[in-house]
Amino acid sequence: MTENKKCAIFYVSDGTAITAETVGRSLITQFTGIDFVEKRLAFINDAASAQQAADIIKATPSDYQPLVINTVVDIELRKIIHSAGGLKLDPFNRLLRRIERNLDIKSDPGVGRTHGMADSTSYNDRIEATNFALSHDDGVNLNLKKADLILLGVSRSGKTPTCLYLALHYGLKAANYPITDDDLERMQLPAEVMAHQSKLFGLTIDPFRLSQIRGERRPNSRYAELRKCQGEVSDAELIYHRHQIPFLNTTLTSIEEISGKIMIALDLNKRLY
Repeated sequence: MTENKKCAIFYVSDGTAITAETVGRSLITQFTGIDFVEKRLAFINDAASAQQAADIIKATPSDYQPLVINTVVDIELRKIIHSAGGLKLDPFNRLLRRIERNLDIKSDPGVGRTHGMADSTSYNDRIEATNFALSHDDGVNLNLKKADLILLGVSRSGKTPTCLYLALHYGLKAANYPITDDDLERMQLPAEVMAHQSKLFGLTIDPFRLSQIRGERRPNSRYAELRKCQGEVSDAELIYHRHQIPFLNTTLTSIEEISGKIMIALDLNKRLY
């Protein structure tokens, strides 16, 4: 059986790259007989990251001229990215005709394909990862060897929704470990968690916001007291610093951006290679 040729496609953005990715994936589902190798290059917001993106584009093997869907606004950064070559695409241009010319193949549109499964394997990966996230929520049934990443944080800091987003969108097996009062008192994470330090990423949150969230869940409880929230957040951040665990404040950050930054920090573009 003849193996399909591969074509690299890059989703480049100064934000999360979700818009470019959504448009790109909607387009490539219209083509059969080609294996698309996808790579998301997000948060390209300075010359250094633009050059790094260009280097990645140049270094990625592709049987065809690579496709570069670029939503970076800054003109100078766009020039750096475009220096890598490839077919430069704007989500608002006539993408289908340009891709057809590049691949020397007519598009094969199908009803509902845009919202269907472009890759049944990746779909199954997302389902498996979602089941994993649900069964490894809040430290339950921990099997961290199989995890792609482990989110840390005090209760209600955003671990569960982030794990589910990473599973549903990228097929990443994300476990979450809630930092407990005992951990905070000892200022130490359990040995079974620290054994996977390269997979660890911490979430933190503004204590006032945390108190509000907890107050909605358990009104007038010690759990929601501002002083307790302040102490937990402060101690959790000290643990992150002590063990050199990367972390992110989720207070004013969307799930999409949280997920994107985690994937960059831990080099977890698993589905997109």
